[in-house]
Amino acid sequence: MDSRRQHKISRLVQKELGEIFRSEVNDLVLGTMVSVTNVRVTSDMSIARVYISVFPSNRKEEVHAKINSNCSKVRYLLGTKVGKQLRIIPELMIYIDDSLDYIENIDKLLNT
Repeated sequence: MDSRRQHKISRLVQKELGEIFRSEVNDLVLGTMVSVTNVRVTSDMSIARVYISVFPSNRKEEVHAKINSNCSKVRYLLGTKVGKQLRIIPELMIYIDDSLDYIENIDKLLNT
């Protein structure tokens, strides 16, 4: 069960990372649309598990690898945005959220 503080921090990180992916790291996202679907912060606020969705989905592994290799740059940009609100900027662990692909597959199966 997440505390209220964890929830507030995860929403803040989700909002700011979405803005970072939209505007500041265009070289990493390679002309794709990256959205942050969920962020979960550990109880000691040291690790943030970030779930991203990539459109078009055929390039998601490539974009995920680029973002993971430049994770320190993304964390630095996050720190410049939320540095006044958080004492410790959490380490980012980035995962691909494939729930949209799963929903699309189920929808396709139901329609046939």
